[in-house]
Amino acid sequence: MFGLIEQAVMDHRLPPGTKLKEVQLAKIYGVKRGTIRKVLARLVHSRLVDQLPNKGATVAKPSIKEACDLFAARRSIERSTLEVLSSRITPAQIKQLRQMLDSEQLCYQTGDTQRAISISIEFHQVLATMAGNDVMQGFLNEIIRRTPLVILTHLGANTKNYCQNQEHEAIVDALENGDAEKAVHIMDQHLSHIESQIDDKPETPRTDLAALLHIDAPANG
Repeated sequence: MFGLIEQAVMDHRLPPGTKLKEVQLAKIYGVKRGTIRKVLARLVHSRLVDQLPNKGATVAKPSIKEACDLFAARRSIERSTLEVLSSRITPAQIKQLRQMLDSEQLCYQTGDTQRAISISIEFHQVLATMAGNDVMQGFLNEIIRRTPLVILTHLGANTKNYCQNQEHEAIVDALENGDAEKAVHIMDQHLSHIESQIDDKPETPRTDLAALLHIDAPANG
């Protein structure tokens, strides 16, 4: 159940500020409130959910500073991943990555944006897996789980705010050619095109979580 709610956050079905009511979640999943309480505690620990006294649980809303910190950490990890991977990537792995990109592009063309975003996230996770550093992979997965919250909180749901398929292709091209410097440069640009929009909008941080608890909350009854 933890995974189901976590995925709903990453798929943007539970946007930042959504109030997570124990009674309604228990009814949806057909479990006891105690089970939901434990799941919410795990989500709080993962920093996907905020739990405030007397206000219950809500999907987290990262601050501007946290958003920029996340991208700085992500850039560092993904840079190291590409530096390692460029010298060891195999033809089979290149083929796997290109198949993912074909699927991502097809989803965008057919209007399945949710699936396209899911594949885009998976692309970065697969790169880390291929690099073979389990510690870096774990850190990256934790950061990636919070990235959709950053995007929806500070940038909105427009598809221009997500990963760009052509940049993914350029990264794979550089890896196939063993060009670590170019792969890293493209990845930096790839992440910066989102982060720069966060920097451009510091006047609307929307950090007052309590004022936004009603947004997209499930209806009573």
